[in-house]
Amino acid sequence: MRNHRKLFLFLLSFLLLIAACSSNASTETPPTEQIFPTNPASETPAPVAETPLPTNTPPPALERATYTLNTLIDYDAHTATVDETIQYPNLTGNQLNTLVLAATPNLWDGSFVLNSIAVDGQPVSNFSLTSQRIDIPLASLLPPNGVVELRLNFTLNLPFAEQEDPGISRPRIYGYTNRQINLVNWYPFVVPNINAEWTLHDPWYYGEHLVYDPADYEVNLKFADPASAPIVASSGVPEALPDGSIRYTIESARAFALSASRDFQVSSTQIDDVTISSYYFPFYESAGQGALQATLESFQVYSQVYGPYTHKSLAIVMGDFNDGMEYSAFFYLSKGSYDLYDGTYANLMTTVAVHETAHQWWFEQVANDQALQPWLDETLSTYSERIYYEKTHPDLLDQWWWYYRLAAYNPQGFVDIPIYEGQGFQPYTSAAYRQGAYFLEKVRERIGDEAFFAFMQDYLNQGRGRIVTGNDFFRILRAHAGSTDISDLINQYFRSVYQ
Repeated sequence: MRNHRKLFLFLLSFLLLIAACSSNASTETPPTEQIFPTNPASETPAPVAETPLPTNTPPPALERATYTLNTLIDYDAHTATVDETIQYPNLTGNQLNTLVLAATPNLWDGSFVLNSIAVDGQPVSNFSLTSQRIDIPLASLLPPNGVVELRLNFTLNLPFAEQEDPGISRPRIYGYTNRQINLVNWYPFVVPNINAEWTLHDPWYYGEHLVYDPADYEVNLKFADPASAPIVASSGVPEALPDGSIRYTIESARAFALSASRDFQVSSTQIDDVTISSYYFPFYESAGQGALQATLESFQVYSQVYGPYTHKSLAIVMGDFNDGMEYSAFFYLSKGSYDLYDGTYANLMTTVAVHETAHQWWFEQVANDQALQPWLDETLSTYSERIYYEKTHPDLLDQWWWYYRLAAYNPQGFVDIPIYEGQGFQPYTSAAYRQGAYFLEKVRERIGDEAFFAFMQDYLNQGRGRIVTGNDFFRILRAHAGSTDISDLINQYFRSVYQ
């Protein structure tokens, strides 16, 4: 009887062990395939511990990073003091032992003074700051979906925004002019981690070199002299706080920008729940109103043709420099375009306004590597100008836009060049912007309007909130082209092979 009991207990233990092994096997999750292939590697990656995604990984505590910037600006001294808090979720799928941040103001001597860094409340001194790059070692590995808190205190000594020959080098935006402060790419941010490498490219004479993950922003802004505080244009929606500061908030944004001037005049309009505001200098009211009207019209066209706008505000800012540039819910138009405004729709300011508005879809919603594949947002934004004129001012499309914006430049070259191979501003823009627009026009003629606009909408829907690549673009385009062969057009305009 005792032997039978021992045998029974042995068999029972054996069955329980088998059941336990089966239960563990059933809870293993297969690796998640990324919706989009990843971007080319950064030239200067920081060491990253690559480990397989563990089973039973908890869901992310944060959907995306959050940035809180408590900012005090001394407008007359051209300085800003910032307490920054970053909540960074590890969405890479790998364990991380280092974080890499971009600190673009450090490209100017003496402009960026990093006073302190703390990680999860502990002061850190073993970080490195080289050029525009901060490497922060972590005391322990950050697991997939784990969250780390960074706190940085820094001072900005804004440089005077000297303007060089725009045919050689892009005009300076960051800094101050005689009547304006411009804070663009002004705070350290964690750069995208793609293919287990940190993506931070070198700046160039023209084009943009930064790549951004989407993040949520809260900027609490004060001025050293509240009595003479300037008018502020920003990426976020403003809210007055009891202590006299202004809080600006925006969600799922790529880059928070801010411009301030005591000379700004403002005109605004409302469309649904979005406020569009035009900020301009005295004696430019007609051009400021023209920029507002063109932006409103293009906003309506793109919302209908592509899909909805995702923020609650949009700021159009007259820059005290000759350049147009997009940021989240915010863009600049150059002073020169305001000078040339003639009250019609056949002028530079209108075309640039509708181009920069399009970047709120192609850059803000669907991002890309702006250094290595700038054509992905610039081609689409340039062609969006064509769609705007087609829908709102069709008489100007053939009579004016095609020649003024494209043919007059006799564009040549392959569309898919990185900014470093542009051989000058005009050759670069002629290839990445204008040749790209010609390509899209020929594709549209080949596959028809129904398939073409279905592609644009699908590209937006699949790419929203992500960093896409040329392979993503052509994968989605081929799906909508169906049996229509467009390989000859791709070979004509592009040098790389896309899967």
